[in-house]
Amino acid sequence: MISTGDLRKGNTIVVDNELVKVLDFQHVKMGRGSAFVRVQMRNLRTGATTERTFQAGSRFEQARLERRTVQYLYQDGDNYVFMDTETYEQPTLSAQLLGDAVRYLKEGMNIDLLLYGDEPIDVEIPTSVELRVERSDPGLRGDTAAGASKPATLETGMTVQVPLFVNEGDVIRVDTRTGAYIERVG
Repeated sequence: MISTGDLRKGNTIVVDNELVKVLDFQHVKMGRGSAFVRVQMRNLRTGATTERTFQAGSRFEQARLERRTVQYLYQDGDNYVFMDTETYEQPTLSAQLLGDAVRYLKEGMNIDLLLYGDEPIDVEIPTSVELRVERSDPGLRGDTAAGASKPATLETGMTVQVPLFVNEGDVIRVDTRTGAYIERVG
């Protein structure tokens, strides 16, 4: 069991017999009355995001998730095929289950698949990935104002803002939590 005081972003808990992931929470203490916790959560089966309020001290069952390392193989329509690195099974996950992670997937990449029993529930990708710049306008000489940037399309189809010195063919590191450019790798 986990109480409202122990809630953290990313926790997976059971609320009303539904498996939910905590996206955000806020502890509120008014001048009078008891404290409460406002929790924004996503239902892991339906994908619906809701916000609920609980009394401080409420307790929830913490879901026991199994973590498996899987390697991304290929995309098949709206589904993505992976391979379990231990058992060589090939689970197929939907774009809805993967969410924003699809913007960072490239062939051969390892991610963590979270299972509740035998049911795939969520994925965790690394905090940063290295992607090649496919298309970007050249930076113009003299365009050197502090913080100048330009859009660049990466090998996964995602567009990010990069500094002017980044060119087509360069490999850059991108933060998967924010989708922002971190640095040029090569």
